[in-house]
Amino acid sequence: MSDPRTYTLTLSCPDRLGIVAAVSQFVTARGGWIIEANHHAEQEDNVFFMRQVILADSLNCSVAQLRAAFEPLAKSFGMTWSISDSAVKKRMVVMVSKQEHCIYDLLGRWHAGELPVDIPCVISNHETFRGLVEWHGIPFHHVPVTPENKPQAYRQVMDIFDTAQADLMVLARYMQVLSPEMCERYAGRIINIHHSFLPSFVGAKPYHQAHDRGVKLIGATCHYVTADLDQGPIIEQDVIRIDHSDLISDLVRYGKDIEKAVLARGLRFHLEDRVIVHKNKTIVFR
Repeated sequence: MSDPRTYTLTLSCPDRLGIVAAVSQFVTARGGWIIEANHHAEQEDNVFFMRQVILADSLNCSVAQLRAAFEPLAKSFGMTWSISDSAVKKRMVVMVSKQEHCIYDLLGRWHAGELPVDIPCVISNHETFRGLVEWHGIPFHHVPVTPENKPQAYRQVMDIFDTAQADLMVLARYMQVLSPEMCERYAGRIINIHHSFLPSFVGAKPYHQAHDRGVKLIGATCHYVTADLDQGPIIEQDVIRIDHSDLISDLVRYGKDIEKAVLARGLRFHLEDRVIVHKNKTIVFR
C-alpha cells in the first residue's frame, strides 16, 4: 500500500503570539487534516519554525490554490515559507569520485524505492562508476577536474545540473572543493558527507588526523556545502567508539559504515522537508 499524498508546509518567521493558531485555522478552514506537526522557537533570535504535514485528499482546494491562499497570511507574519507536494519527487544529481561505498548505498536505496527522489544523472571526475550508474539506467557524465580547468569544469557541472532541472546535488564522497560560485548559486541545495565528526578534523585525511590525536570516537557529518570548507550547516551526525589498538585502516572501515548511514538519514530529512536552515545551523524536525 502506497503512502497517502500529502502537502508539507514549512515556515520560519519572527516569533509572536498566534502563529500556530492562525496556521491551524487556515488549514482547517479548507478541510485540511494535519497528520504531523512540529514547532520550535529559537529564543535567542526570537524566530519561530514550523512544519505541518496535511493529507492532500482532505483539502477542498488544489496545492496551487493552497499556496495562493496562504500568501496573505504569510505576509502578515513575515514568513519565509514553502508548500511541497509528496506526489512531485525532488530531482537529485549525485557527484562522486573514486570512493565506492556511498554511491553504492545511495543507488541501492534508490533502486529499492527507499528514497523518494528522482536521479536524472550522476557526475564524476573519474570514469570509475560509469558501468554501475548506467546499469541502473541513469545517465553518467564524466567531467574531469584539474587545477588548470576547474572554472570550465564547474561551469559544465552547473550546466548539467540546470539542464537536468535538479533540485538537489549530493556529494557522495566527491573529493573536489566546489567553486564559491557553485556554493552561492545552489545555497541550501548541495549536501555533502564528510568523514569526521565536524567541526573536528576538517579537510583531507580526517581518519589519519583522528588516529594521530588518539581520539576515542570517530564519526561522520552530513552538511550543506558553503564556500567555507566543511563549515556548512550540519544536518546529521553519528559516531562510533574506537581504541588504541585500531589502525588507520580500521578507522576507515568503521567510518564507511557511519558515512553511509549518516548520509542516507540526512538526505531523507532534506527530501521530507524536515530541515530548515537558520544562520549556519539547522532546525531538523525528526
